[in-house]
Amino acid sequence: MPRLSEVIAALENLWPAERAESWDAVGTVVGDPDQEVTRVLFAVDPVREIVEEAVKLGADLLVTHHPLYLRGTTTVAASHFKGRIVHTLIKNDIALHVAHTNADTADPGVSDALAGALDLRVVRPLVPDPTDPDGCRGLGRVCELDHPVTVRELAVRVAERLPATAQGIRVAGDPDAVVRTVAVSGGSGDSLFDHVRAAGVDAFLTADLRHHPASEAVAHSPLALLDAAHWATEWPWCELAAAQLDEISDRHGWDLRVHVSRTVTDPWTAHAASIATARPSPATTLPTSASRPPSNFSGAPN
Repeated sequence: MPRLSEVIAALENLWPAERAESWDAVGTVVGDPDQEVTRVLFAVDPVREIVEEAVKLGADLLVTHHPLYLRGTTTVAASHFKGRIVHTLIKNDIALHVAHTNADTADPGVSDALAGALDLRVVRPLVPDPTDPDGCRGLGRVCELDHPVTVRELAVRVAERLPATAQGIRVAGDPDAVVRTVAVSGGSGDSLFDHVRAAGVDAFLTADLRHHPASEAVAHSPLALLDAAHWATEWPWCELAAAQLDEISDRHGWDLRVHVSRTVTDPWTAHAASIATARPSPATTLPTSASRPPSNFSGAPN
């Protein structure tokens, strides 16, 4: 069985900590380098439900995309919910490792996984990493579709392929506009609008779009926007990362048991649709098939 230090070295090779943003908090949060690792769980969020799942699973290592302590802390007292997570992990000999913005820019990374889930063909990074001579790493991805679709059809595809959340998929722009090229960025992406416009794509899929940037984007161009839940756009990376570790385990003869959490940790738990009579110009409603969750997912309905 490999030691934790060996598994972490392999993960650091996939997502080097030095490629994370300066404000980020990545790497190993808790864990004894000499402990043996037999079972690994991947998830987006290091929250109570995920830690409890890791305990129940008998995992030795939990790998999450989001950091536990992004802004630092002065205490890990169990009276705080994050401190309770630390205590639970240590008591159950579970290490926690984080790959955040270093996984966003990796090749393959978070946005590659998002594009793959939607059967989009990746052409190039949206924001290339200037330190990558091959031009493959960077934030977001510029993608092409195998054949043109309408914004409406693309939104239905996204809703069908990504795990279900209370938010579903919000659309800005003409639902009947034709889409041939799409920029995708897992997680919050409205800081990338300048790069999206420069890429000349027909649509942009991301999460956490704010009112003013979205309004300005559609007011000054025919760009269509698809806004999904933050968690849903990053969850496909867990499957990609698990497959990468599986391949490493096979190569080294580690015989690791690698799992992906299917627990929905999106913080929004319900959605109340607006009443059409309460506004002068009702928004377009997509077909109900756009809200169909992938099989085996449980949690908030669309």
